[in-house]
Amino acid sequence: MSGWVPASRYPDPAIETLDPSFAKYRLFNAAVERIAAGMRWCEGPVWFGDGRYLLWSDIPNDRIMRWDETDDSVSVFREGGFANGNTRDRQGRLVTCEHGGRRVVRTEYDGSLTVLADRFEGRRLNSPNDVVVKSDGSIWFTDPPFGLGSDYEGRIARAELGAHVYRIDGGNGAVTLVADDVLGPNGLAFSPDERRLYIVESRGVPHRRILVFDVTGEGAIGNGRVLIDAGTEGTPDGIRCDVDGNIWAGWGMGSAALDGVMIFNPDGAAIGRIALPERCANVCFGGRHRNRLFMASSRSLYALYVNAAGVPGG
Repeated sequence: MSGWVPASRYPDPAIETLDPSFAKYRLFNAAVERIAAGMRWCEGPVWFGDGRYLLWSDIPNDRIMRWDETDDSVSVFREGGFANGNTRDRQGRLVTCEHGGRRVVRTEYDGSLTVLADRFEGRRLNSPNDVVVKSDGSIWFTDPPFGLGSDYEGRIARAELGAHVYRIDGGNGAVTLVADDVLGPNGLAFSPDERRLYIVESRGVPHRRILVFDVTGEGAIGNGRVLIDAGTEGTPDGIRCDVDGNIWAGWGMGSAALDGVMIFNPDGAAIGRIALPERCANVCFGGRHRNRLFMASSRSLYALYVNAAGVPGG
């Protein structure tokens, strides 16, 4: 599928060093592996270390998938809701953005769902896209209208709100507006010290960009600026940070030569790339030491061991 050919030698030529600083993060005898295939559009990978499994969304098929590390099996975890982004809260519960329900939900320990947010100031959310959890328990999510445009990844409907970024308070559950000036907010991630919030601006004009904001207080950000300009063809999507503050971004769309994952240092300089035969929509870190990068990429799920560890909350 999609021209996938596993590496026949080490080091894997799909892992590219763009700056000498990336050398410390790549393992010479680790290669990209495809661990699942046959989906329609993969998104939102999230690792459950206590169960040794990964969940991710297959949006058009309206289901969340499950890959088991212990036996390499793939199964359907849950159907319904047109799930997109996923993460875990600080109590280990699954938090999911749903296009179909136009809401953010939490899966309780018994499997029941709790709606965390579906409206803001009385109006329905659009189609929550991606989500992260801060150490104070607050949940931050983006809400572009991408799931309202067709019945393929959601339901055709009219947007009642602008494309915004929101915060759900970890204590009282109040939903507050964080940013209303990001064009097509998509992936988001906190820096390791949580003093910065990165947001992908996937409808930026003329270029798509990754923005960075200073976290200026509880539920507040400011001093927004461009950290990474993706150009006219590059398309960043889901992002996660490692403990050194590097940004690992799903990438693709404009050209097959761009498909895969781009890695940037905290200053926004490109230091590495993982080439894939499909556009990568989102990533997460998992495995026993959070040093295995999982890449949800169009119709397949890929994985790569790296010499980096992901930060909690993504």
